Amino acid sequence: MTAPAGNIDEARFRQVLGHFATGVTVVTGSDEGGDPVGLSVNSFTSVSLDPPLIAFSVGRSSSTWPRIRATGRFTVNILGADQEAVSRRFASMGTGADGADFDRFDGIGWHPSPAGSPVLDGAIAWVDATIEDEHDAGDHVMVFGRVSALEVAEEGAPLVFYRGGYGRFEP
Repeated sequence: MTAPAGNIDEARFRQVLGHFATGVTVVTGSDEGGDPVGLSVNSFTSVSLDPPLIAFSVGRSSSTWPRIRATGRFTVNILGADQEAVSRRFASMGTGADGADFDRFDGIGWHPSPAGSPVLDGAIAWVDATIEDEHDAGDHVMVFGRVSALEVAEEGAPLVFYRGGYGRFEP
């Protein structure tokens, strides 16, 4: 069944694009008060080698991204195959059952990157970046970052998202 352009059903859009496997990341930073903040992102990609640029998209409704954006820098944590619970935690809404802010870092080990953003324990790699640009993209914002540091933290299989579920990839 083919839908005419401009008349794409949202559920069908998700179903079809869900057939594209993506890696899973958590974008972290510190807010202006120095508290760690982060959100799960599976739209991460490399953009350019010269200069070294990366990108990801984030929903306009995110309450976390504005807190990271205010500092101008972030870290992309590339999650390992055993970190599904970490991804789910950082994908959860920002408030707890009592309406108070939900601390996604509670019980999550991390250390600061060279730029000071959280590098999550167990991430297989991380990338520090400063915000280079942002572009409107429908109900999302496309964020471009200039890479300032990066590292393979530990060898291992990545966490993968495919057709609405998590899995792993073994080369």
